Amino acid sequence: MSNYRRAYLPGGIYFFTVVTFNRVPIFINENRVEALRQALRQVMTVRPFEIDAMVVLPEHLHCIWRLPEGDADYSSRWREIKKAASRQIGMDINARNERMVWQRRFWEHAIRDEDDWRRHMDYIHYNPVKHGLASRPGEWAWSSFSNAVKKRWYEEAWGDHEPATIVGMDCE
Repeated sequence: MSNYRRAYLPGGIYFFTVVTFNRVPIFINENRVEALRQALRQVMTVRPFEIDAMVVLPEHLHCIWRLPEGDADYSSRWREIKKAASRQIGMDINARNERMVWQRRFWEHAIRDEDDWRRHMDYIHYNPVKHGLASRPGEWAWSSFSNAVKKRWYEEAWGDHEPATIVGMDCE
């Protein structure tokens, strides 16, 4: 077992990368992305949190969450989201009775300040372009980019080239 320690900050803001098992492209259609959305809504009802940004790509996702004041438990939320989505997607089951949808772990980063938040927002929204899935962020359906445009956090034409804020970032 690794000696990895997670940063748990009550009321914190976190960037996450969550990857499918063996990077198999699971989120390839609206039904599977909707299963993930339903899992998120289900968990948010019981254990509230806010999503500032999110992008779902075929074999991974990135998002930024805001946890409620006094609450630092994002790990159990991810466990429940993964379980609920996996039940709906219904992949093969291994010897440990686990559905082969997700890697066991996920990567988190505690957002430190406004600049850190902006860089990670840009990273999330530019990710479909980075992976060659779209030529601009607004073309990718499974992203919060259009909501961010409505909030005036971005211009609609943003992201036609790699933003300077994310050059060299690799959160895959």
